[in-house]
Amino acid sequence: MKKITNLLLAAGLVSFTACDRLDDFISDGGGEGDDAIGVVLKNHSEIPAYFKMDPAFSNVEVYTLLSSGDVLPDSPNFVYGSLADGAGLLKEADGSFTLINNLEGDYSIARIAFDESFKPVKGEYILNAEATAYTAQCSGSMITPEEHGFGPAYLSGGEWGGSSKGVFITDPYASAANASVATMLPALGSWSTENAVAIGKDAYPGKTVIFIGDDHSDNEVPSGQLGMYVADQGDLNNGKLYTLKVSDSTVTYEMDMAEGETYAAEFVEMEERDIDLLDAEAKEKGAMGFSRLEDIDWRRGIAANQREVYLAVTGRQKDGLIGKGTVYGRVYKVVLDEEDPTKATISCILDGDILDGKAKEFHSPDNIVVTEKYAYIQEDPNGYPDTADKDHYAQLYQYNLNTGELKTVLECDQEAAAANGIGSADRNWEITGMIDVSETIGVDDSFIMITQNHGWLPADGSGFTDPLANASPDANKEGSQLFLLKGLSN
Repeated sequence: MKKITNLLLAAGLVSFTACDRLDDFISDGGGEGDDAIGVVLKNHSEIPAYFKMDPAFSNVEVYTLLSSGDVLPDSPNFVYGSLADGAGLLKEADGSFTLINNLEGDYSIARIAFDESFKPVKGEYILNAEATAYTAQCSGSMITPEEHGFGPAYLSGGEWGGSSKGVFITDPYASAANASVATMLPALGSWSTENAVAIGKDAYPGKTVIFIGDDHSDNEVPSGQLGMYVADQGDLNNGKLYTLKVSDSTVTYEMDMAEGETYAAEFVEMEERDIDLLDAEAKEKGAMGFSRLEDIDWRRGIAANQREVYLAVTGRQKDGLIGKGTVYGRVYKVVLDEEDPTKATISCILDGDILDGKAKEFHSPDNIVVTEKYAYIQEDPNGYPDTADKDHYAQLYQYNLNTGELKTVLECDQEAAAANGIGSADRNWEITGMIDVSETIGVDDSFIMITQNHGWLPADGSGFTDPLANASPDANKEGSQLFLLKGLSN
């Protein structure tokens, strides 16, 4: 059956939705679960995966782990809430797993327990909307002793909605009884924070280096800045804060940087921490502004790799930004000096504004995950497909870090989903929350990925929001889905 499925996919005759119905996605009996003792990959949700796979990735298997509306056996009242976003996964000593997952539309963070077979069994909120002052928790990243030399701890970005704009830190094992109490990291500055990401411990031994993405929306001047916090290893309170400045005198705005060219850059120290004062100081000191700097990640592998930092800039279509900020989105690479992280270079490696270029299909790249060999770029289309190449639903791309080759992996199949009552065909979904979990679960080439299924509400007209996490009547109430993808190279 698996061979038949792959042949059909390669021929472009079916989507993963059809395959799911054909054989319950390769028998719903564990797929390649024998790769890891205890872990059995299978679908755990009644809602299938609605994707169209590119034939070049017909070997990729997709498992639906959790959807809004699903009932978890050990917490039947838990709601997998609105607009799931950033995530981090930990393996426990007993072989079970803990997923920390932002629920952007609930302004909250959930903890979801998986048993040793990787089946979700329990969910609870460890940070609620009261704690975040109704500030959306967008992308997130896990700090672990293995990668960073301290932890575990979970960083998340407070971006929009409420007053707590900045970087949150949450204990993955915090009691749900304390969900109304938040801890922020003022030393990392107050920004419209999409994410905060600590690079690997081998990049600068004995130091912790954290990058902060500022998703600042401005209609006249690109104002999303790249922050950097540097301190002794594990010190999140007493370090120095910087922002990126492009040193090249020919560069004033991000659109002055051409795809494929490398420019000298530096990180200049900031004294302010308040959001408005910090923004003003950064501009006064010549910091580079991007049109909505969304997600950040760093390359895995040797120490030199870990000093490669990748940025997804989603873009913004406003008359006042033409020629200054990207419209359709860009991906940048920042390479840090071997000895001094305040010295760097920057290059635009993918430019969606070149309409006949490599990234001509880009329509608002939003999230990014980087492995040793690839970057996987996830879209959140902003709704202005001005060319035929950009007229598509959210796509996932694979970028080869060594060769520069860009491929489309999949596209959300919203027409099929809408025909089955899952969302609408006229409101673009977002692909987000992708993390490499291969080592954590012991199954090669495995990633968690999330969709925000805009337009999907319960049949009774209520909403996918958890009253224990979010008491706001104005909350976004649309559903989300959590997947595992197996077969994507890392």
